[in-house]
Amino acid sequence: MKELRFRLFIILGAIALSLYLLHYTYADYQNNKKVDKIRQHVIDSVRSANPKLATDKVQALGESVADSVRVNNPSYAKDRAKRLKLGLDLQGGMYMVMEVNTTEMLRKLAKDPDANFRQALQAAESEVKANDADIVSVLARNIQSKGIRLSRYFGTIRESDNEIISNLKKQADDAVSRAMEIIRNRVDQYGVSEPSIQKQGSRRIIVELPGVAKEEEAKHLLQGSALLEFKLLKDPNFTVQVMQKVDGALAGTDIADSTSDSTKAASKTAAVKKDSSKKNNKELSKEEFAKQHPFFAIAMIPPQATSAEAYVKESDRGRLDMMLNRPEVKKVMPDNVEFLYSAKPITGQDGVKYRLLYMVNKTPELTGGTITEARANIDPQTSGAEVSMQMNSEGAREWARITGSNVGKRIAIVLDNFVYSAPTVQNKIPNGSSQITGMKDMDEAKLIEIVLKAGALPAPVEIMEERIVGPSLGTDSVYQGLNSALIGYLFIAIFMIVYYQKSGAIADLGLFITILLIMGVLAGFSATLTLPGIAGIVLTMGMAVDANVLIFERIREEMATGKTLKAAVDSGFANSYSAIIDSNITTFITGLILYQFGGSGPVQGFALTLMIGIVISMFSALVVARVVYDYMIAKGAKISIG
Repeated sequence: MKELRFRLFIILGAIALSLYLLHYTYADYQNNKKVDKIRQHVIDSVRSANPKLATDKVQALGESVADSVRVNNPSYAKDRAKRLKLGLDLQGGMYMVMEVNTTEMLRKLAKDPDANFRQALQAAESEVKANDADIVSVLARNIQSKGIRLSRYFGTIRESDNEIISNLKKQADDAVSRAMEIIRNRVDQYGVSEPSIQKQGSRRIIVELPGVAKEEEAKHLLQGSALLEFKLLKDPNFTVQVMQKVDGALAGTDIADSTSDSTKAASKTAAVKKDSSKKNNKELSKEEFAKQHPFFAIAMIPPQATSAEAYVKESDRGRLDMMLNRPEVKKVMPDNVEFLYSAKPITGQDGVKYRLLYMVNKTPELTGGTITEARANIDPQTSGAEVSMQMNSEGAREWARITGSNVGKRIAIVLDNFVYSAPTVQNKIPNGSSQITGMKDMDEAKLIEIVLKAGALPAPVEIMEERIVGPSLGTDSVYQGLNSALIGYLFIAIFMIVYYQKSGAIADLGLFITILLIMGVLAGFSATLTLPGIAGIVLTMGMAVDANVLIFERIREEMATGKTLKAAVDSGFANSYSAIIDSNITTFITGLILYQFGGSGPVQGFALTLMIGIVISMFSALVVARVVYDYMIAKGAKISIG
């Protein structure tokens, strides 16, 4: 028995780890049931109290309460983040095919377009729609057929046609890449789980948004132009006074507008954290502070800070947004200011992620439409990463005026209402050229470069196709897929027990462990389960039994020669290794090719579960089944092989 301990430890450890990884999925399922009950209770209560209220308003109120419950419970968000992910075909959601209008980009890039250019561009657009050709090549051919050099409309007189065509193709590809970055940024900020954003052809983008049912909201999110703005930060004293007003409005008290009182409130936030070591008073002191200063309980300003940026936990953003949207808060907030979050969270010393909360002018000093170029590079003096920006003539004049009149003040660089950086103006910048410093590395600088370029996106994005997968269809797919796997397992289990008797029961145990471990691996690596993925699991069950069949038949042959049960088992497993490993390796290679070159998500989902299933089925057949055999032989049990 001692020689079995290590293998038993590995098997039990794998099972325990899979159960741990899958318990988040079960917890998320239970959480959703609780939220659905709360939402339905709210809907029923509102309907009974206001029977004349419109159905859509009642449903919206129920959804609002449900969202609030999810946001205000950190365990719900944790369970949802670590659950087994479901693809669009199982969860329902939105599927969109979007096209970057490079025709419009070329129209904007052209210098002094005349009738010849407009005619050539119109003909190129018609041809491209018919056969999905490269519009730059088609347009260049049309212009050249009229005996006109491309430098008439693009580039410089010194550039050849080939150089201009190469530059235009690069700009067209760059426009698609920038559009994908904008869409990905917006989808991430929107909070969609497991989105899929892929490039198709030269200028199309496929977007899958699981769980998104609000069609108009999603279309507005994806189609709207990226908005880059430069906004002045408010003075720290003024910011703290406004925060104090908001805090007083939320607490229901009329607190005087004094910076000192506000600073005391902010300092008390830090004091509460400091006193957290006093276990007996920890909860009480926090509760008292949250009642007296609800705003500063969430938006925390360090007492030693020289600026007025508040730190907001990532998990508290939803609560703070609800507070700031309350009517009593809007009454005390000046009309010309607004709160904005930082684009990236900051991990504190306690391991918690925070967002910085800035107060800026609502009206931007300048918009991103004036930026003509942004480039990430290395500062030769400091060897640090930086992003240099260049503006057009109009933007340069405005930028000189803005920077000249705001020396020593901070200007926030805002994209889609999120602050990416807030540098201090050191001096007047007269030529429209400026730099953003303080990046951690070149990767971050490249990200800022893309963000800045996204603000001046030259090509609009159009929706060519859209489909809504309803949640009922997704639910039906889940149940049908699970039923097919369950029925397949039952048929295989019954056949194995009838044909191989006790050995068949061992194979069924190994098959159950195989399925459990597959689901655990998918959950642990945050993989997305799709309908083709379920098909891959069903196929894996057949392949797992195939390995057991080879082993059992080998054992049966060895026993027919007169060997003892232990010797027959040893020989049966040893002689089956080569056939099992060879067949599984060839199938694994096929799955690897499917995953690498399959292109679409469904094909990759099938290939991924198939490859995971192959590895785990070999573990079950060669390790789990062998351990069970060795244990039963050591105990003197009789094992029948049919």
